[in-house]
Amino acid sequence: MQYKTYQYKMKIVYVITATFFYATILFSCKEKKEPEVDTNQKICITDSMERIIHIDSASTSNIENALKLSGEISFSDSKVVKVFPFSSGKIMEVKVSQGDKVSKGQVLAVIKSVEVAGNYSDLSTSGNDVTIAKKQLDNEESLFKNGIASEREYIEAKENYSKALTAVEKLKEQININGGGHTNAGGTYVVTAPMTGYVVEKKISEGAFIRNDNSDNMFTIGDISEVWVWANVYETDIAKVKEGYIATVTTLAYPDKVFMGVIDKVSQILDPETKVMKIRVKLKNDNLQLKPEMFANITVQNKEGQQAINIPAASIISENGNNYVVVYHGKCDLKVQQLELLKISGDRAYIKSGLQVGEKVISANQILLFKALTEK
Repeated sequence: MQYKTYQYKMKIVYVITATFFYATILFSCKEKKEPEVDTNQKICITDSMERIIHIDSASTSNIENALKLSGEISFSDSKVVKVFPFSSGKIMEVKVSQGDKVSKGQVLAVIKSVEVAGNYSDLSTSGNDVTIAKKQLDNEESLFKNGIASEREYIEAKENYSKALTAVEKLKEQININGGGHTNAGGTYVVTAPMTGYVVEKKISEGAFIRNDNSDNMFTIGDISEVWVWANVYETDIAKVKEGYIATVTTLAYPDKVFMGVIDKVSQILDPETKVMKIRVKLKNDNLQLKPEMFANITVQNKEGQQAINIPAASIISENGNNYVVVYHGKCDLKVQQLELLKISGDRAYIKSGLQVGEKVISANQILLFKALTEK
């Protein structure tokens, strides 16, 4: 009985030992291995595969350091005009709304003004004064030539006529300032658009009164065919931005569209509270897709002085923490090459070691060839 018990225990020990042994082998088989290139097999690029791959050459260039910034789109100050009232009065009509496109000379508002009516009344009175002064001058001139009036009387009549003319010209100039040909004797004048653009600001409404001492504008007209993007640069990144650097801009409204611009102004001071420096990117906006107040993401392409061999980032194959490329020497002469990278910036990969200038790499669908070259 004791012998049978001993045999039973030994069988259990054997089963446990065997199970552990096979489990160890199974675990070892599942461990990741580095890709190994089979140098005996020959892989060729077929005609059909040749149409879906792309071959690029390794070249040397300055290392680009893409700096990511946030900012906001605004109007170009040189293409924005604020429209102020000519004189006080009551707003009779407002012809446009915010966001409307307007042409130069288009009527924006109609205003009834006591001041304008007073100017016309004064002009009429001054016109009568000119007529009277001219008659007196003609009379004194005739008397002076006939020896009846003195020279002093003639000169005095001449000065009175000149003063009357000056008064008329002054009133006409004032009327021109207060609307020019867009006014009438009833005191109504119209406010017109000084340029073609969009109404980006409207601060008046029908029935409201405007006063001489109100320094606020009525409208703001802006041309958005060119816009600015103001971006924030933190102190640690100041050395990475300079005037003339290329910048790309994306927005939430058009996430798949990239707008190209250039940095045309770099502020020389930091905001005392946020500790950021402002830079300005100038953008063409031909399709008028970019609107002021839009949030923007800016990428500044900063080219450093250091040079390095680089290839398209799309050609890099990452596996098990290592980086590889498929080097192309011919349709049936392909090689998997391990690389040491300096950095990847944008669509370029900068190489520390593993490639020489002029070597060709496959940068599209190369994973198919990589698998064929590395499988045992």
